Amino acid sequence: MSSSFQAPKGVSEYVPPRADLFAAIRSAFAEQARLAGYGYLELAVFEDTNLFRRGVGESTDVVSKEMYTFEDRGGRSLTLRPEFTATVLRAVLEHNLHKQGALPVKVWTTGPAFRAERPQQGRYRQFYQLDLEAIGTEDPRVDAETIALAARWYASLGLTQVRLLLNSLGCRECRPGYRTLLQEFLRGLDLDEATRARIEINPLRVLDDKRPAVQAQLTGAPLMADHLCAACQEHHDRVRELLADLGIAWEDTPRLVRGLDYYTRTTYEFDHPLLGAQSGIGGGGRYDGLAEDIGGPALPGIGFGLGLDRTILALEAENAGFEAAPRCEVFGVPLGAEAERRLFALADELRRAGIAADTAFGGKKLKGAMKDADRSGARFAVILGERDLAAGEAQLKELATGDQTAVPLTDLTSTLRERLSR
Repeated sequence: MSSSFQAPKGVSEYVPPRADLFAAIRSAFAEQARLAGYGYLELAVFEDTNLFRRGVGESTDVVSKEMYTFEDRGGRSLTLRPEFTATVLRAVLEHNLHKQGALPVKVWTTGPAFRAERPQQGRYRQFYQLDLEAIGTEDPRVDAETIALAARWYASLGLTQVRLLLNSLGCRECRPGYRTLLQEFLRGLDLDEATRARIEINPLRVLDDKRPAVQAQLTGAPLMADHLCAACQEHHDRVRELLADLGIAWEDTPRLVRGLDYYTRTTYEFDHPLLGAQSGIGGGGRYDGLAEDIGGPALPGIGFGLGLDRTILALEAENAGFEAAPRCEVFGVPLGAEAERRLFALADELRRAGIAADTAFGGKKLKGAMKDADRSGARFAVILGERDLAAGEAQLKELATGDQTAVPLTDLTSTLRERLSR
């Protein structure tokens, strides 16, 4: 009988074998980050609410509609993190990581984030991200490095249909003039009252409105790409040149606007066409004024958030073939108390040798134990009974073919290592 309790609506949970895939793709990312010199952070799940109000932006849907905010026992307003960048930057500043070595500070983290959205496929109230940030330099090579790292990770998983969409949102020097032009254009459209209010606060957010009725009116809207200052244009050209050097394809997307206010210059998104309305599987960009916005020194930065939930959906949609390492390669089937003792020790020996091993528990008969072996996904079963013990050997059975041979107990580990390597 199942429990009467269920996970809250909109929470993405993973159980085996899907959870094994979740862990495997996260580990694959950790290796990509390590190879590029990024250190790991373990961070708070909730923060002072003002961190997100000041860092993410009051006009964003995230802050105005979607945050899980509560008052603690001390009367402080706290919020479950809706994204990672502001939290990472807060931690870098609080722990003075920007003063402890060469810049940029290169870090990554992972875990759940929370937004009070309408749950649907690929959009959850508790969702999981991989976040990577490089803080302390404007060098366009760092922009290209972060993009390349994410692209290489997607490729390592076997995804072949991921598209990289690329844009520049300018800087605090050239964006004000563009902002005025965009506001003038938007004020002439037939928009609802809430959207009209957004025009006055952050008109770029209107370009991010996904409603067809709004998008249909945006044809002819001025583009940031046509109003970049010389420095931003040079930066954007250099990023594209570097990506070309690395053999990474992109699509110039002049209307691309990320959903958070802090983005400047390089802005990008990874898109997967098989996921329908929730096709964005990751993205990021530069945020050169965010450190000052949250009360820190001038520290330019760039980073990304990659959605683990949507990446798994993309893997399943493509049938990409990326698999987690097996949880069990060898399954012990003991027949009798002495065999249980010997196979229990053998499982430990195999694990120390790097072989995933398990064994039947609860004194099961041969038929029940073999059913457990089949369910485990193991390649081999080691069957050990009283006759085998007397002969100093065990029966090694390949579960896919049914082939069975006797192997001396002293040779079991070496024999299994050799056969598993084939």
